[in-house]
Amino acid sequence: MNDQYKTIEEPTEEVLFKDKGSKFYGYAFPIQSEEDAKERLEQIKSLHSSARHHCYAWQLGYHKDKIQYRANDDGEPSNTAGAPIHGQILSFDLTDVFIVVVRYFGGVKLGVGGLINAYRTTAQMTLEKATIVEKTIDIHFKLQFEYKHINEVMRVIKEKNLNILDQKMHLSCEIIIGIRQSKAEDIKAAFAHLYEVKIENTED
Repeated sequence: MNDQYKTIEEPTEEVLFKDKGSKFYGYAFPIQSEEDAKERLEQIKSLHSSARHHCYAWQLGYHKDKIQYRANDDGEPSNTAGAPIHGQILSFDLTDVFIVVVRYFGGVKLGVGGLINAYRTTAQMTLEKATIVEKTIDIHFKLQFEYKHINEVMRVIKEKNLNILDQKMHLSCEIIIGIRQSKAEDIKAAFAHLYEVKIENTED
């Protein structure tokens, strides 16, 4: 099971591409939702309020059946801006990323081919500036048990090098652990012999 994906670590520095007087400013951001993309777009629109075009593309999700994406030409001829930008997201094999390219018209029309090249190149330059990181898809499990079983539970957590995300230790205990998706079934099996420990998936 492929439980790894690539994204960018932090927002990129501004890049600039010029062609026949037109200026193209590129930015990339890591995002977790479409709402994040909308907020970032508003920031860029505010920064470049006099620009005519704020073209963008974003992608979310890790598997072919769960991937979401959007590309927007923002007034440029159809498929000359958003699609080339999204193409670079695919070319770099990234997800959870938002790229916006701002254009200031320089007085000379670039034509369809020129626009596609300009937006593609700006997006490429932007991602070349990015710090690309590989992350794992994690599943969260909730462990529920009586305090008398704490040593047994903690022994498994230590042996399997599990990441504790949250814990509540009273007479009844609750621990949230994060597990790589590909190891989830193995970890469930490791707790299976502890009959008085309840383990379940959680959306937390």
